Formats: sequence, C-alpha cells, structure tokens
Amino acid sequence: MSEREGAAEATDAPRRRRRDPEGHRADILRAARETFAERGYARTTLREIARRAGVTHGLITRHFASKERLFLAAVPGNRDLEQVAPGPPDTLPDRIARAFVRRMETGAVDDPLVALVRSAASDQGTAAELLSAMQERSVDAYRAVLTADASPGSGEAPDDLDERVALVGAQLIGITVGRYIARTEPLASMPPERLVAHLARTLRHILFD
Repeated sequence: MSEREGAAEATDAPRRRRRDPEGHRADILRAARETFAERGYARTTLREIARRAGVTHGLITRHFASKERLFLAAVPGNRDLEQVAPGPPDTLPDRIARAFVRRMETGAVDDPLVALVRSAASDQGTAAELLSAMQERSVDAYRAVLTADASPGSGEAPDDLDERVALVGAQLIGITVGRYIARTEPLASMPPERLVAHLARTLRHILFD
C-alpha cells in the first residue's frame, strides 16, 4: 500500500466514526460503565468518559444531555426499566418489586439507588439532580403502561402520578438503605420472596389506591 493510500484509509476511519452515531453511543456507554464502576458516581467526570470513549465532551452531552442521564442509561438498574415496565397495568407493582429485589440481591453495589444514597451524604445537589432524573424517567415509563389501554384523552394514569412515583422511589430508597447499606433487621435477613411480596403490596397501594 502506498503512503497516499495509507493516508486516505487513515482519514476515512475517523470520517466513518463521525458518521456512526450508534457506534459512538455504544463507545460512550461502555466507557461510562467502566468509569462509574472504577471511580463511583461522584468522582466520575464526563471529560474522563469522553477520553476513554475517544469522543468529545460535547458529543456526550448531545447524546445524553447530562452526567445524570448518562449514568441512568449506563448502569444496569435503570436500563432494566424499559424491560420491566411494559405489561398489564394491574401487575406493574409486582414487576417493579420483583425486578428491584432481583437486581439488588445480585448487584447492589452498582445500583443507581445506592449511588444516590451515597451522593446524598456528601453532595446534596448532585443527589437531587440524580433523583430528579430517575423520577422523570420512571414517570414516563409508568405513564406509558398505565395509559396503554385508555381511550384517547381519558387517561388511566392518576392525576397525581408524579407524586405517586416519588413515593415509590422513596419506598425503594428506604429498603435500599435498610437492607443493602445499613443492613438493619428484620429487613437484612428477610427472604427475598417475602420482601418481594411485601414490597409489591405496598407499591400497589401507592400506585392504585
């Protein structure tokens, strides 16, 4: 291969990358997962993620808008929301409870709720931004389920859905602290299936009663 051909191939590669938004998105998510796992939420910066992904800081904000939204897109807990939420509205509390307990039992250390609680201890502003992003995403997902079978304009979702989702979040944060961080009894030793049953009953009351 001539020097000219080699130079052309070298310039074509970055050009192809610039025109590959899905490839960039995948690179950013991979770099974000690695960096959040190594440094934790509070110490991770978008510039470090951009460096590892081989993209610009601006490209990250174009795809994800903020560090909070990137975190929610990258970590397993919130990626599960799109798979957990869809389904019959009346069993939504059961799906939330089962997915939450399963996720926390196998990987609580990397869960966004744990990151939220730890951030609150050192940086209330960061914790508030992360909580706001989590609630906004949850409201959108739950509203889509609760209005799926409604006639146009009728809306099965309650008028105070935002408040109810905030209460769901508070319930999950409380269990996160009691069982997975402070490990207080009787939550700490409760069998997972019993926890799922109690939690599902509480969430059903919050969402529907």
